[in-house]
Amino acid sequence: MATAAAAALLNRPCGAVPSTLPSLPYRRIGSSRLRGDRFFSLDLRLRRSKPEAPPPAAAANKQLPKLKANEPGSEDPPSSSGGSSGGLDLGWLPAFPHVLIASMSTFLFGYHIGVMNGPIVSIARELGFEGNPIIEGLVVSIFIAGAFIGSISCGSLVDRLGCRRTFQIDTVPLILGAIVSAQANSLDEILLGRFLVGLGIGVNTVLVPIYISEVAPTKCRGSLGTICQIGTCLGIIASLYLGIPSEDDPHWWRTLLYIASVPGFIIILGMQSAVDSPRWLCKVGKVGDAREVISNLWGASEVDKAIEEFQSVIKSDRSEVDSKWSELLEEPHLRVACIGGALFVLQQFAGINGVLYFSSLTFQDVGITNGALASLLVGLTNFAGALCALYLMDSQGRKRLLVGSYIGMAAAMFLVVYAVSFPLDEDLSHSLSILGTLMYIFTFAVGAGPVTGIIVPELSSTRMRGKIMGFSLSVHWVCNFLVGLFFLELTETYGVKSVYGGFGAISLLSAIFAYYFIVETKGRSLEEIEMSLNPNLQGRERDN
Repeated sequence: MATAAAAALLNRPCGAVPSTLPSLPYRRIGSSRLRGDRFFSLDLRLRRSKPEAPPPAAAANKQLPKLKANEPGSEDPPSSSGGSSGGLDLGWLPAFPHVLIASMSTFLFGYHIGVMNGPIVSIARELGFEGNPIIEGLVVSIFIAGAFIGSISCGSLVDRLGCRRTFQIDTVPLILGAIVSAQANSLDEILLGRFLVGLGIGVNTVLVPIYISEVAPTKCRGSLGTICQIGTCLGIIASLYLGIPSEDDPHWWRTLLYIASVPGFIIILGMQSAVDSPRWLCKVGKVGDAREVISNLWGASEVDKAIEEFQSVIKSDRSEVDSKWSELLEEPHLRVACIGGALFVLQQFAGINGVLYFSSLTFQDVGITNGALASLLVGLTNFAGALCALYLMDSQGRKRLLVGSYIGMAAAMFLVVYAVSFPLDEDLSHSLSILGTLMYIFTFAVGAGPVTGIIVPELSSTRMRGKIMGFSLSVHWVCNFLVGLFFLELTETYGVKSVYGGFGAISLLSAIFAYYFIVETKGRSLEEIEMSLNPNLQGRERDN
């Protein structure tokens, strides 16, 4: 009974916003003080730049006053990237086309989240497993198994091939998976297609944040990173809109899956003209190419300083280009990996998928029975939150957005619990439930969604960034699966009120975790962050 209920849940509306995004199926709505613990006493410190600008040759060895992670006043460090002192700053523009091409992968992620929502009934009927919730759940959830494997494998691919080639290789299973699914005439074929798609999506959820963090200028790295979330939102909306004819045409699902292959071809062709990460180019000895990329994307004045920083960090690492998984057990990589994994655990167990699942019932209670209208309302709220994050990420900083986001999510959950627990006018109770649901989705999209995917690669070292992100995203997929497996049973056993109260409590715990254990990274280059967190590099700086 519980197994069947869990499988049914996997086929219910649960949307997500990337890398960081929950990724259970996003169905059209209406259709059907840790501080004292020794292990977590993470001595993560960033150091402020001196007012005097050091000469280029000493840029990598400049001494920076330490900034403790748990100092309340540490959220707004001065930018070390220069920046515009006034007027319109277009420093993001040269990197934007490359970021846009990479973000097509997150658009494809969002599209695949939504594409199976409405058509799953038609697929089940045509392929002969209609009325079997276990099989329907398997068709949807095998995506997660592929994504887990893709996330784990991405780090090694990036180390050896670089981001650009990995994008092109990774797109192959995405295209093949879409085509195999579209042509499926049996259960085995649709399962194979969905697994291939999941494999590609798993690589992309790791790859896109790494690529954007490494090619974006320091002063706008956060804002450009938020484009990942916007791409996912647009992908979900596009799949829901294109899926409308499936209500009348039982074979429309094949067209939808053929369409899913088109962005893959755009990514392969677009990456031919995109740049590779200048950090990876420098690591594999292509310093001339790295200089050219930096000059084109960040400006000629940044070349010497950036190359000095790259080489200072690379010299401290081991000679091999490819990192090893065992290095995750070494400091400071272990601390960052634990933080990354914890952030994704908290993000998933704060309940985004559960809230989206029950939002369909909430909208129906107030008379919104049109699935497309309800989905549009949720999608626009999600998109509005992503746009706010785009504006706030580099002005308010990651830490402040993350803490504020989780506090807002907790308040939204407690508002819904109040609405369903106390004797109120029925219309007022339903209105408060709608307000709480939309407030939760909006605040998630402003902080907990995008910040989690941005800050983990920022805290990771150049050598281990791929492995740390792969580990963190694999934790994400495991937690995603567990939430889908047990959520329905928990709500049936304890009631929606208790489960939502639990989501609110976990959101508060997440805000406390972010306040004490997350350092602010805005306005600092990735090398500056790495040199600040790595005691070995600090020792070399003092020796020099």
